[in-house]
Amino acid sequence: MDYIYLFYLLLFIVAFLYASVGHGGASGYLALMALFSFTADVMKPTALLLNLFVSGISFYQFYRGKHFLWKIFVPLAIASVPMAFLGGSIHNIDPSLYKKILGILLLVPVIRFLFFPNITVTAFKPSNFCLSLLIGGTIGFLSGLIGFGGGILLSPILLLLKWTDQKQTAAISALFIFVNSLSGLAGQLTKGVSFSGQMYGFVGVAVVAGCLGAYYGALKFNQAVLKNILGCVLLLAAIKLLFT
Repeated sequence: MDYIYLFYLLLFIVAFLYASVGHGGASGYLALMALFSFTADVMKPTALLLNLFVSGISFYQFYRGKHFLWKIFVPLAIASVPMAFLGGSIHNIDPSLYKKILGILLLVPVIRFLFFPNITVTAFKPSNFCLSLLIGGTIGFLSGLIGFGGGILLSPILLLLKWTDQKQTAAISALFIFVNSLSGLAGQLTKGVSFSGQMYGFVGVAVVAGCLGAYYGALKFNQAVLKNILGCVLLLAAIKLLFT
């Protein structure tokens, strides 16, 4: 029981950090739950539900700053939403396979946070509708299947393709995470997924942390140091999932 208070503390930190850069934080929540030995049946719906609250708050703040681009978001969402529902409806995935897939996906934010913390876009390129559908559909399916919003995968892709800058990416990712989490959770609910009583506490912590993170954007802290710490936590979780 003592460990639950440590979990709440780490959950607060993760939600704050992710919200500050426009993410819902599901990859961080999944990493924490993996470290605390939650089962896959609990991890997926929990991460998606927390994602809804934190990404929604984060999107509101970035949208107010006029960083959101509908023309980039819409084709991504058109493909991702139905695929997230499909992925979420697959409830009988082998627990061992689930952990391996999650462990591999967690390496993406690890590489991003530890080796490419800031990707600067100096010259924009026009987005491609068909490529957007492919990207959205692929990430959407993985989102529903694994239990995360997909923003941690979408963000580096948008920046590397030079379709958006950092703040535009954060705004688009936040709403992308929200709609995917909602669709993936809906797919899981069709299979009779239920939530534990502890969920209320998890949501409360995530909402408070998400509000603070989205509002302040972690400006009072050294973001490079915080991203390194978060990257190390995710790396430990990925190792645990892949090799245990």
